[in-house]
Amino acid sequence: MRDLEMPEAKIKAALIRLHAGIKNTDGPAISAALTEIEALQAEHGPALDDRLRHFLAGRSYAKALAWLGGGDELAAKPASPPGGCGQQ
Repeated sequence: MRDLEMPEAKIKAALIRLHAGIKNTDGPAISAALTEIEALQAEHGPALDDRLRHFLAGRSYAKALAWLGGGDELAAKPASPPGGCGQQ
């Protein structure tokens, strides 16, 4: 796990809130987290690590969170129910 500087810690917290909002299908939480991530990126972008900037620019938020050491927040969960895409 990386020793995070202040902007990276704030970005990590916002990414965790984003993931929770997605998991809970909470539109307002998703919107608020995205707004915060974009504001932090705009404010601190040049000072951020190149790899983190790359993930954020590409909206690869799961990769950014994993890179920041938040991989535990993305515990493996099937994207679809057993049986696949709507199969009964």
